[in-house]
Amino acid sequence: INIADVVERVSPAVVSIRVTAEEPHSQQIAPPPGLEEFFRHFFGDQFGPGFQQNQPGFMPHGQGQGQGEDGGPRVIQGIGSGFIIDPEGHIVTNNHVVGGAKGIVVVMNGGKEYPAKLVGRDVKTDLAVIKIDAGKPLPFVKFGRSQDMRVGDWVITMGSPFGLGHTATTGIVSARHRDIGSGPYDDYLQIDAAINPGNSGGPAFNLAGDVIGVNTAIYTPNGGNIGIGFAIPSSLAKDVVAQLKSGKTIDRGWLGVAIQNVTDDIADGVGLDSAKGALITTVNSDGPAAKAGMKQGDVILKVDDKDVKELRDLPRMIAAMKPGTSAKITVWRDRAEKTLTVTLGEMPAEEQQVASAETSHEVGLALASVDEQQLQQHGIDSDHGVLVTGVKPDSVAARAGFRRGDVIVAVGGKDVSQPDQVVSEIRKHREAKDKAVLVLVDRGKMQRFVALPLHAA
Repeated sequence: INIADVVERVSPAVVSIRVTAEEPHSQQIAPPPGLEEFFRHFFGDQFGPGFQQNQPGFMPHGQGQGQGEDGGPRVIQGIGSGFIIDPEGHIVTNNHVVGGAKGIVVVMNGGKEYPAKLVGRDVKTDLAVIKIDAGKPLPFVKFGRSQDMRVGDWVITMGSPFGLGHTATTGIVSARHRDIGSGPYDDYLQIDAAINPGNSGGPAFNLAGDVIGVNTAIYTPNGGNIGIGFAIPSSLAKDVVAQLKSGKTIDRGWLGVAIQNVTDDIADGVGLDSAKGALITTVNSDGPAAKAGMKQGDVILKVDDKDVKELRDLPRMIAAMKPGTSAKITVWRDRAEKTLTVTLGEMPAEEQQVASAETSHEVGLALASVDEQQLQQHGIDSDHGVLVTGVKPDSVAARAGFRRGDVIVAVGGKDVSQPDQVVSEIRKHREAKDKAVLVLVDRGKMQRFVALPLHAA
């Protein structure tokens, strides 16, 4: 197969995307813990390779960067990539390329420009669908089967790196089923074809010219490409895109628990013959799991007779089911298996995990308990703390500088070790009409105070 022939055939369906958006002056974008430059959350992935002084994190770069004259939101511009999936002009890209955009312009391979509208987006899988009206049928590409790709298979990636225009690179699938800590549905293809800022949302093709992945992230210690890139597999993207294109919301089942990995030591402690399943650390008091009788300390081994081999299997299994579905879940409790029937709920728009609705919605934090071993893994020199598992974009917590992976050690001078303690302390200071509360945060073996405003997000 001649790669040039494949590139020539699919190129007309690959587009560049220009966006403009407003960004709060103080907003910080949090990479997954331990992978300080992994996930590209903003337009065209245009951010610098270092940390901002006094406020570790990443800020978008590009035209219009800087604080607005009134000290409020500033207008930023960025670039990304995408690909046309039907003659009507529906285009797939990343949510982080177009999410929150004030304006979207699609640039075709020949330079023709069209305004685009957002059809739908899904934060949890970082996928979005936009549409242009060209007044004529457009060239398009189709999804292939990422599940058929093997380590060593050739891939071709296309997009607009650094805004240079349509560019093709080649490489191989270097790994499958990668979990990079960006969310509960991580199942990336790892590829060594060059992916650079601006490639986000572009397609990764097999040699048949079918899309087997959507380029979304790179790992880089210095801001440049080092041959470790990640693509959302088509096996996941195809179904999500179909729902977004039809205008449907993405309905996912919800169990209402916080979980952690089962280590060898934990397996020994609970009497399992091997490290498997997902250990429940917290049960949401109003969630489906609590209503079904699940308890803290249960190890979930199976969902409808399908083995939960490791922690990341469980969120995918549950999310693949519709709310209202009845599922038989096998747990390990008191050194024996027990099967419970759970009627799944609907996943909240911002999954709270264990934080109360008030805290999650008003300040934008999702929280989880952590044990001593996890604290050590995060480099936390403490015997207590609460893990920040998510930060809602544009929330009070996001603007204050909280990041996924932070460990909250104290709130208002009170040590905390459980999510409900964080919730309680925040509520107490809000009821006292305090304008803000000081939160002691441990991040990367360094502790710092963060002032959390107590007004609604």
